[in-house]
Amino acid sequence: MAGSPIRCAADNWPYGYVALQYGVLRGSGTTERAIFVIDRQGVIRYVDIHNIAEQPPTDKIMEALDKLR
Repeated sequence: MAGSPIRCAADNWPYGYVALQYGVLRGSGTTERAIFVIDRQGVIRYVDIHNIAEQPPTDKIMEALDKLR
């Protein structure tokens, strides 16, 4: 993906629209720790949702990104 832009959306309350659309906005206005890898066609290729206190699995995220190449 050399030369291709990588887009990232980050969301939190009170803005929460993206988190709400992906089902990870909590009632308190905070979000779950959620990572979605989405290809250029808009297909979700990887989802990681877990407790906000946990570190995401970087190796699995990188694998998912590599598969987009």
